[in-house]
Amino acid sequence: MCENVSYFSLARDTDISHETYAQNKIILALSGEVIVNDALLHDGECIITPANIPVGFRTSTGCVYAEIITEGGLNMKLNAGEIFSLAGLVPYQSGRIVNMDIVNNDAMKVVVMTFDEGTGLTEHAAPGDALIFEGVIGYEGKEHHIKAGENFMFAKNGRHYVKAKGKFKMALLLTTGE
Repeated sequence: MCENVSYFSLARDTDISHETYAQNKIILALSGEVIVNDALLHDGECIITPANIPVGFRTSTGCVYAEIITEGGLNMKLNAGEIFSLAGLVPYQSGRIVNMDIVNNDAMKVVVMTFDEGTGLTEHAAPGDALIFEGVIGYEGKEHHIKAGENFMFAKNGRHYVKAKGKFKMALLLTTGE
């Protein structure tokens, strides 16, 4: 898949000491609560860590989170150090699919999409491996319902479609580099 994405599971009352990285990272809380420096993230909330500034993690409850190294191409509407929700970034629009790039560079694309009921994407193939964080996807002839906190991966050129039986939001990580 993509070496720019890591999953971490921290046991109750665990911390990771402050470390400095040359690039921004998107931290996505998947379950439990994680404190990134002094920002408390709950399920589905994100924060972009600043480059070249020490960042530490801790939890009193236990947590699982994803860390996505951005390597540039970060949406300028988002600010490092501010908590946001992927689901809250893009509104629903009647009869439409709406999307917003969070990261778009030569190696990857992170996109948030909203689907109004009855909309969808017809079967197609993507130019790279992809990881779905939530949504309804048909892949290689079989339909999968991905709930919040679950993931689904499909391979480069894997035939897939997206269906909106009701309104839903989806986050997608697409690796576009070799």
